[in-house]
Amino acid sequence: MTQALRSYSEDRWQEGSGEPRPLLDAATGDEVALLPSAGPDPAAMLAYARTHGGPALRALTFTQRASVLKVLAKHLSGHLDEFAALSARTGATRRDTAVDVDGGIGTLAVYASKGARELPDSTVLADGPVEPLSRGGLFAGRHVLTARLGTAVQINAYNFPVWGMLEKFAPAFLAGMPSVVKPAGPTAYLTELVVRRIIESGLLPEGALSLLCAGPAGLLEALTEQDTLAFTGSAATALKLRTHPAVAGRAVPFNAEADSLNCSILGPDVAPGDPEFTLFVDQVAEEMTVKAGQKCTAIRRILVPEDLEVAVTDALVARLAEVVVGHPAAEGVTMGPLVGLAQRDEVRAAVARLASEAVPVFGDPDVVEVRGADLAHGAFMSPLLLRADSAARAPHEVEAFGPVSTLLTYRTVAEAGEIAARGGGSLAGSIVTADQGIAGGLVTALAPWHGRLLVLNRNNAAESTGHGVAMPQLVHGGPGRAGGGEELGGLRAVRHYLRRTAVQGHPDFLATLA
Repeated sequence: MTQALRSYSEDRWQEGSGEPRPLLDAATGDEVALLPSAGPDPAAMLAYARTHGGPALRALTFTQRASVLKVLAKHLSGHLDEFAALSARTGATRRDTAVDVDGGIGTLAVYASKGARELPDSTVLADGPVEPLSRGGLFAGRHVLTARLGTAVQINAYNFPVWGMLEKFAPAFLAGMPSVVKPAGPTAYLTELVVRRIIESGLLPEGALSLLCAGPAGLLEALTEQDTLAFTGSAATALKLRTHPAVAGRAVPFNAEADSLNCSILGPDVAPGDPEFTLFVDQVAEEMTVKAGQKCTAIRRILVPEDLEVAVTDALVARLAEVVVGHPAAEGVTMGPLVGLAQRDEVRAAVARLASEAVPVFGDPDVVEVRGADLAHGAFMSPLLLRADSAARAPHEVEAFGPVSTLLTYRTVAEAGEIAARGGGSLAGSIVTADQGIAGGLVTALAPWHGRLLVLNRNNAAESTGHGVAMPQLVHGGPGRAGGGEELGGLRAVRHYLRRTAVQGHPDFLATLA
């Protein structure tokens, strides 16, 4: 019998209530778990985290918290095979799982390392030097950072059920704030498994981590001024959360990572046969098919010089023709299904809107050959390459959150920057060129519209982490349409969960606040 997911609240696993929703295997349509419509009282969950998890974490120094994260990362690494097996049911190939599960655990390890090396063995973090405020030198001021007294509430997306949780949990824990995790329904069973292994480790103080596997009713209403709220998902939902009376009225710090029409630009200096040409084509194909294109950083717009349109199109078609769609565990499969049939329908609807101004170059949203699975029950889709004129609006407004990308052409480098900006703000952009002047000009043009930019060429390709991988040392977020928030970025993310306060007094006293 299929088991209903449980929530972890007040230091114990609790059953949900209400009519449950079946969560299905993305490839077979079989039931994996049931998601209750209601869970434990969110207000009680948050209150317990504040009164138990918060004080216990704040009693630890930054160094001690970093030590816990280090051991936790090692503990979770011992369960990789178990996590990968369940991850496959979300539609993820082992390559996809490496981005989500391995990447999430790796993020824990990075924060453990940075916390141990860069933060003091203290509970207070000095933010800058002592500033003299008087002529005689007996009165001064200094900024300090201390842990907030609330909870770090995170509402996550379905596409990264592990990384999405751990990349928010790690900096919050390091800052001394307990986390309350609300995973997205379709893949909540994988989040629940990881949380179970975390709790079983016994490494965390009571109340340091809570899990709500149910609907969100009552969660936002229970927020206080000392809590924080982080969200990953659609721009429409981000707007609703941002303007919720509890969030807006209590000035709850809110961070959003939303829709993003990311682009990759091929420099005009590149010719077919150059290493950069191959790098560009391979990267675009990779970003279209990893996680079946269900990545917030995936390349949605492909910008190439007019004179290279045919060459790039032919190369991409040849590369996409090599993609094998099917069950994640089947031999030779390189792209699994979307997370579910509803998501496949959403992507098809988005493709139909794009088709008002774009023409198909490769693939059919309704036709795909599948290996090792039943097409009738799995959420499979072919990679889709579209072509649109540079004046088209749809590619800069409609995001098909799947293996879909649109090719556009430009005539000048300045025009390429202008076309990229039409996306209204993106998480990630990439520039593939061997010319530093071209790269510099595009970085200047694109930086105001992007959270992260990759400049890729033959000199760094061997060690590059790629267009779509968010590294914990660097900012993950973007302006405008992308949500306007920032996550990761090394200790910048930790500081987000700390409260900055100006303290005035005698310089000798202020010197002790370090």
